[in-house]
Amino acid sequence: MIKIYHNPRCSKSRQGVELLEQSGKDFEIIKYLDTVPTESELKSIIDLLNISPLELVRKNEAAWKENFKGKTLTDSEIITAMVTHPKLIERPIVINGKKAVIGRPPSDIGTII
Repeated sequence: MIKIYHNPRCSKSRQGVELLEQSGKDFEIIKYLDTVPTESELKSIIDLLNISPLELVRKNEAAWKENFKGKTLTDSEIITAMVTHPKLIERPIVINGKKAVIGRPPSDIGTII
């Protein structure tokens, strides 16, 4: 089943949900601010996206600027930071089987559904 890691307050994330609804396919919405992925889950998502953990970080978020900006962090430390401060996780993330994409722009979601 398709999964979308979603923040209802984010316009791109809402657009991602709309695209999935229009596709007619079944999907699961995971409100990741309420149900924060574990470090293991986040590592799996990063592996599916084929990116580095830093590429999944929203670097303009206050939590990043105040706590991490300018520091040299390991991948593990970056993942821990995202679990501790889930607002740092880029959104939306859509997973379909062994494929995943960050829906920025939302039209990228169409490449895996």
